[in-house]
Amino acid sequence: MIRLDYRDARPIYEQIQDSLRHLVVAGALQPGDQLPSVRALALSLAINPNTIQRAYEALEQEGYVRSVAGKGRFAAPREQVDRARQEHLLRRFDSTAAELVFLGVSPDELTARLGRSQENREEGRP
Repeated sequence: MIRLDYRDARPIYEQIQDSLRHLVVAGALQPGDQLPSVRALALSLAINPNTIQRAYEALEQEGYVRSVAGKGRFAAPREQVDRARQEHLLRRFDSTAAELVFLGVSPDELTARLGRSQENREEGRP
């Protein structure tokens, strides 16, 4: 589910955050699926629970996770993902797409990759 790379320059909480975000985006975690408790995930990854807490809180702020008092954390319905997050990602996409075109990638290749990404999501593949 989550793999940590201690050679990665990113902090551990960001790696966890990115991994969980990817699982939600890829459809491996469906809306309403419960995430492991902070304690359980910390034990399985052999890291401090505060690190898991920090990643979960960031995902909650982004709208990917929702918290239910006394029940735990759950993958949020797609509608709850913050519009600001969408705008941020669209700006990053525009910048990345422009750079790829500059480097010689054709707009057709970009379109094809978007199509494959959607197909993978529909089939539950990352």
